Amino acid sequence: MEHCLVDVAQNQIPAQLILRNAKIVDVFTGSIYPADIAIANGKIAGIGHYETGETVIDLQGRYVSPGLINAHCHVESSMAAPGYYCMEELRWGVTTLITDPHEIANVAGTAGIRYMLDATRDLPINYYVQMPSCVPATPFEHAGCVLDAEQMREIADEPGVLGLGEVMNVLGVLSHDQAVCEKLDLFAGRPIDGHAPGLTGEALQAYAAAGIQTDHESSTWEEARAKLRAGIAVLVREGSACRNLQAIIAGVVADGASVSRMAFCTDDKHLADIHREGTIRWCVKQAVACGLPAMSALQMATIHAAQIYGLPRVGAIAPGWWADLVVWEDLESWMPHRVYHHGMPVDPDGQILVQHPTQALRESVHVGALPAQPFALPRYPDDMQPVMEMVPHEILTNTAWMAQAEVPQALAQGTLCKIAVLERHHETGNIGVGLIRGYGLQNGAIATTVAHDSHNMIVVGINDADMLAAVHELMRVQGGYTIVRQGKVVDTLPLPICGLMSEDTPDRLTIRLEELSQKAHEMGVSETADPFITLSFMALPVIPSLRITDMGMFDVERFQFIERAE
Repeated sequence: MEHCLVDVAQNQIPAQLILRNAKIVDVFTGSIYPADIAIANGKIAGIGHYETGETVIDLQGRYVSPGLINAHCHVESSMAAPGYYCMEELRWGVTTLITDPHEIANVAGTAGIRYMLDATRDLPINYYVQMPSCVPATPFEHAGCVLDAEQMREIADEPGVLGLGEVMNVLGVLSHDQAVCEKLDLFAGRPIDGHAPGLTGEALQAYAAAGIQTDHESSTWEEARAKLRAGIAVLVREGSACRNLQAIIAGVVADGASVSRMAFCTDDKHLADIHREGTIRWCVKQAVACGLPAMSALQMATIHAAQIYGLPRVGAIAPGWWADLVVWEDLESWMPHRVYHHGMPVDPDGQILVQHPTQALRESVHVGALPAQPFALPRYPDDMQPVMEMVPHEILTNTAWMAQAEVPQALAQGTLCKIAVLERHHETGNIGVGLIRGYGLQNGAIATTVAHDSHNMIVVGINDADMLAAVHELMRVQGGYTIVRQGKVVDTLPLPICGLMSEDTPDRLTIRLEELSQKAHEMGVSETADPFITLSFMALPVIPSLRITDMGMFDVERFQFIERAE
């Protein structure tokens, strides 16, 4: 028993901190009431009227809610070093992160996961890791590492490791794949995340029966409702490329449905968007704009997320609970006035010690020898070419076909682009080449080493020469983003940490990201797509319907490569 808390709660000894004249957002009863908060040893000792404290702050009637929880995110997708990313989350009121470091794990395996844990160990945030379950995501691409159950076992019980990350291999679950089953068994009794876009019927029932507990891939209320009925908690996603909140919350409001098994997440969100909007605070604001009561939105952002993941003493304002708090100016603008982690005020602009990665994590781009024509299109039956058709504002694609004879003119007119994925981990020389429509690029080439989930190098262009120049530039800087036009590099953003993250400060990185995005749009990239985040998903062979990996064009719905001509 914590005697100090008991004595402070009874006004027998002074609190270390008193937040006076607060409006308490009580997520247990769904009510708001005036009171003081007495804090000691990082926890809430009592709520009521407290006279004496070592530090007393008059909040003058401001609202105080529990710290927000981002229920599923990939820190690496922000491209900020983990320390900088966490400070940006704290700036907007997030005090707990549930992360899946499968981006860096696909490049560097357990060494990458350990780096993410070590780099956040002493930060003023609750940082939890869901162990990446699919490294690589499928056998249809080459990643930097293969993470099996035995390797997971080595770090499964380290501080901060919560459970098993998104299980994208749905077919493996349904077919009792041995490797998948070993991972599910290893984390039995702990939180297990799902990843099942569009899964319905008996397949959904079986997926839930296997022990999958959450899913963040619903794009409609109908899909989310089916998963809720199957006992799967729904994480409502609002990121940079995938924005599903409005559709789902509108359905919740229309049906008057309970949100007790729902939380908010970002999945993948660029630092520039976080810097401008925040993450979960933005979800709350958007949900309220859709008609969800503010209290329900805050419950999703706090206690519901904590309950879904079994986080002890987090997500509410109550005696004995951690003093992770957000002081709000009001419940309309949703602007944080002050953020506390374990009873200490957080200064998001303060200096932090950013842990630098080992040299091995900084030298991760190893492209094999390139052939004379690296971007020559493969031949398919009947002289037809498969085309990835992008869906505006989504990462989904449709599948189309075009006669081979029509391709050169479409490339010249800018209605079509070439897209290629180059294996960049083991110098295998693998290159997958295809066509994409809807990206919008009118000239030059754009390339990135952020290419979900195996993070090979992906390049899109109108002509082979610019595509090759872009590849050479990313080899030179060991990963990042680059834009090339007429054989010259327009701009490059190096991402030296595994080709995924920068060591720049958030302010500097935000400016650079915005500069590159603007230049990409000026070269024709559609305003309905994020030039880099959307592009990075074109190599992920678990999202319908057509993708490309370093092994070729992949039909996700048939779960096989498109057959080439002999």
